[in-house]
Amino acid sequence: MGFFSKDSLQIIVFQSYGTDSHFYARGRALQDEKINLQRENFFSLLINTWKRFESDEVKNTAITITLPNNFKINTITDNAGYFIIDEKIENLSSLTNDEGWLHFKASYTNENVRRAINNKNKFVGELLIPDKNAEFGVISDIDDTILHTGVVSTFKWRLLINTFFKSPAKRKALEGTSKFYSLLHLGKSGKNANPIFYVSHSPWNLYKYLNVFLSKNNFPKGAILLRTFGNIFQKKTADIKPQKQKEIVNILKTYPNLKFILIGDAGEYDADIYMEIVKNYPNRIAAIYLRSVKHVKKMARIKELIKDYYDTPFLIVHSSEEAINHAKKYDFIKKTV
Repeated sequence: MGFFSKDSLQIIVFQSYGTDSHFYARGRALQDEKINLQRENFFSLLINTWKRFESDEVKNTAITITLPNNFKINTITDNAGYFIIDEKIENLSSLTNDEGWLHFKASYTNENVRRAINNKNKFVGELLIPDKNAEFGVISDIDDTILHTGVVSTFKWRLLINTFFKSPAKRKALEGTSKFYSLLHLGKSGKNANPIFYVSHSPWNLYKYLNVFLSKNNFPKGAILLRTFGNIFQKKTADIKPQKQKEIVNILKTYPNLKFILIGDAGEYDADIYMEIVKNYPNRIAAIYLRSVKHVKKMARIKELIKDYYDTPFLIVHSSEEAINHAKKYDFIKKTV
């Protein structure tokens, strides 16, 4: 952080998850690059993309988390400006709203940093604590599962165009997906608040972008779990599991008494990851939904992979109505919808 920069400071707190006795939150301290997500002309979008990935982090800086009951937690950002709070704290459920969200504040511990701080040094964070009566949880991919990105396009050119040259307000969800997720969120009673977790290979740099997209397209609010930009270039080996898989396993361990529905797409390796999770955590996965993609070889690979698979209900989804009908059959959602 250079003291000659004019940019004010901000804290981005990522929507996370926890339990009645486990506070787990993540965020990042950054200089405010003043990215306007409403701009839609070519050059503004190009500048936004540059700012998003050329972010100026506030490293090795003390951060204070304040809960609604005024209980405080102190932490320090790392060399990339990230911080993680992983604390055992009792009776957190008493601080949540009807949907299970705990709202808290993040702030710079030392306000005397010779720099303006946005929002009077008060930044809102949200932590999801599922209700004890939740029927199941939903863990979903984002890219080409609910948001068309073009991951399977040649040289991923559609992915680049959609990510870099389209505003989140202009991005459209795959048809019917927000309705399907809303029905899963409400469960078979139609009145529930089943927790939703959005897990993606996208970097944290795209957090605000994806959050705006989910909100604009009326998806149920959920924890958003991405990965650090450096992990994207990490060399893959048999011993190193994808970050998405690690996040899913963490969720399963956090809620040992809750079953989950896994939703992904056939474009990459969601099927492989999900099938391995079913094997390692038997009786924890209620169903797998895999969105089909327009790629002959990839679809052929998936069909061959699951042709004799009976460990858990597994549906290749060609339309959201097809998924909704399947979910009704298995009593995941209200049948009279």
